[in-house]
Amino acid sequence: MASSIGRVSSIFRSGLFNGKVAIVTGGSTGIGQAITQELLHLGCKVMIASRNVERLASATVDIKKNIPKESPAEISNIQCNIRKEDQVEKMVSETLSRFGKIDFLVNNGGGQFPGPASSFSLKGWNAVIETNLTGTFLCCREVYNQWMCQHGGVIINIIADMWRGFPMMSHTGAARSAVDNLTKSLSLEWAASGVRVNAVAPGVVYSKTAAANYCTDVFGHSIPNIPAKRLGTPAEISAAVCFLLSPAAAFISGESLKVDGAASLYRIGLEIPEHKSLPAYDWKTDDLKNTSNKPKLQ
Repeated sequence: MASSIGRVSSIFRSGLFNGKVAIVTGGSTGIGQAITQELLHLGCKVMIASRNVERLASATVDIKKNIPKESPAEISNIQCNIRKEDQVEKMVSETLSRFGKIDFLVNNGGGQFPGPASSFSLKGWNAVIETNLTGTFLCCREVYNQWMCQHGGVIINIIADMWRGFPMMSHTGAARSAVDNLTKSLSLEWAASGVRVNAVAPGVVYSKTAAANYCTDVFGHSIPNIPAKRLGTPAEISAAVCFLLSPAAAFISGESLKVDGAASLYRIGLEIPEHKSLPAYDWKTDDLKNTSNKPKLQ
């Protein structure tokens, strides 16, 4: 899959993010890793953050191997539990100390576990809310207060397909819905500071990291309910994030972009037959042989 360490590509022009600096929470695995790799591919300097020190170190070493020697891109990492205020403050200050500025924040870090709402302990409920909602807020607040309030920037919050409820994951549905509203609120409060705030809502996206979190084949069971009749790829989420970070999205703020193959709209009396008419975008299948004919978004 596109999120594994290996060949990286991008639909965007080379050097689009030269001189830019980003923080990506949860940037060492899955969708976060894909976002990190594409940002680096486009010339960005990236600080990845996670609670797992070993995973961070391993991912940093492996990802760094794909950065060309002539590229201005750099990757660094820092351990950070986004539920802890002091650790978030340190993550932001260390990034500023390391790279001198912060242009982008991608709030990808999060976590949840499946189960009926009636079974959740208060501790389990709070853990998900504090990670997916409070952690996102803390990262936004610290990046704004320490840098973006004076210099502007772009924030992207990764949420979920929770538009029609999220049964068996009501805790994360509540948290992600709140982040959707937080995104709108911050886009208004911080507009005068030159800060754009948007969200990306992935549908069902396969990655090895996501698959390891579930004991059943939630991916295979989901395909009949996706009009595209396939799963999403990490590269498709990364491309959406890079678009919203880019100058092409300069007039977009306060929005949540659904990247779900129209799944959030389905089951309203229309039956879509099996088909293969909407092929996936992935770095492995990205055609680099015909670069002269390949569109590059500015």
